[in-house]
Amino acid sequence: MERSRNYLISVSVVLLILLVASIVLFHYRAYLLLSFIMIACIMLPFFARFEWREVAGREVVLLAMLAAIAAVGRVPFAGLPSVQPTSFIIIIAGIVFGAESGFIVGAVAAIVSNFFLGQGPWTPWQMYAWGMMGMTAGLLRNAWWLKTVWGKCIFGFVWGYLFGWFMNMWIIVSNIEALSWGFFAGIYISSVYFDLAHALSNVFFLLIFGTSWLKVLQRVQRKYGLLE
Repeated sequence: MERSRNYLISVSVVLLILLVASIVLFHYRAYLLLSFIMIACIMLPFFARFEWREVAGREVVLLAMLAAIAAVGRVPFAGLPSVQPTSFIIIIAGIVFGAESGFIVGAVAAIVSNFFLGQGPWTPWQMYAWGMMGMTAGLLRNAWWLKTVWGKCIFGFVWGYLFGWFMNMWIIVSNIEALSWGFFAGIYISSVYFDLAHALSNVFFLLIFGTSWLKVLQRVQRKYGLLE
């Protein structure tokens, strides 16, 4: 467990460096290639662990289903900026199945959903941001406050802003020649409405569906011994 956690944190740092370097050094000409490299890096510990266990197929299918549901959940809400159940599903996946699962569900959901909504230079950044959302949910899942409804809502609200703030970084880094305090402040001020919408939608979905989703996924986990 500790080895997997250290690996995941190390991969997170490496991916962040890749994201920044891809813009600063290569002007982001191969963002799809970068996306698949990120998926490969994230999946390595999963494939290694699955090779050692008999229920590997079931676990892969479960993660794929959660990622697909999270991805498809974005499509009906495409007309409502920053409002979708994707973050809610990623958070629940991290809480139930751990940091590794939360990371992979978040990253895969981003790239799959963008096949419907449009790929672009923002895709790897979304993969990383949603992956980190699921990862932190998994790392903190044993904290007493995250086991309460209000704790989950606060976590979802905070990550609604953190996601938006991180996504702002790709705009800033990709326009590094225009960087100034005014430009920096303007980007973050203009995103306040969208970040608030994301935060409030996370709270809404966690309040309405959080308890039922947790019960269902925890029951599946106990019954089949998945990702324990």
